[in-house]
Amino acid sequence: MAKQGPRKKLPKELAVINADNCTGCEACLEVCPVDCIIKLQQYDNMQNLQSWCQIDLERCVGCEVCVHIPGKKTNPYDLKVCPWDAIEMIETEQVAQVVAQIGGPPLYIQDNWDRLVGTAQHLAELKASS
Repeated sequence: MAKQGPRKKLPKELAVINADNCTGCEACLEVCPVDCIIKLQQYDNMQNLQSWCQIDLERCVGCEVCVHIPGKKTNPYDLKVCPWDAIEMIETEQVAQVVAQIGGPPLYIQDNWDRLVGTAQHLAELKASS
């Protein structure tokens, strides 16, 4: 279970999933240490058709584990988590713009603007003021 309460500090970068590249395979969801990734369905009556994962930006700590699992220091190779390269680490100040562009189907983003882009914008403002 993820920790509740205010953040101690904002991460330099946050994870953003490109919904167009995401297949909803849940690989990222399985490795996230703070449980900030959820799977969404565009159509309730058709499981896994038009599904994608999304990052809860308020809970993301910027650890990058959803992008790659770091190897040992003696082994420089990283294990990529997302087979579709759908996850990017974005500077916190830029997250709102990126989420507005690639965070989901346009109608979904429009319907959830405050939760998606509004949250990202709030985090960017907090980061800029710190």
